[in-house]
Amino acid sequence: MSKLQTKAKLIQFDAARYLGSEEAIAEYMTAVLETEDPDLLLVALNDIARAKGMALVAKEAGLGRESLYKALAPGAKPRFDTVLRVARALGVKFTARAA
Repeated sequence: MSKLQTKAKLIQFDAARYLGSEEAIAEYMTAVLETEDPDLLLVALNDIARAKGMALVAKEAGLGRESLYKALAPGAKPRFDTVLRVARALGVKFTARAA
């Protein structure tokens, strides 16, 4: 007799699927900024941009869609003003507090 084997089908985790509210986005960005990891910041901005729609975010940031993809790609080194324009387009504001 053979046993019937079923394989679990897992989907890859995508943070963008869980960023449907401004509160979720704010919590996500706060956690990312606390890591002080610039690469993780780009990943988070990419996740939020995908959640909101890359074409819309690119337009609001004054960038081409391809330029936005390149700026937020792993290992990219975007200019700080580009990061600020993207954050503004995403409705994200960076704040500072005493360490």
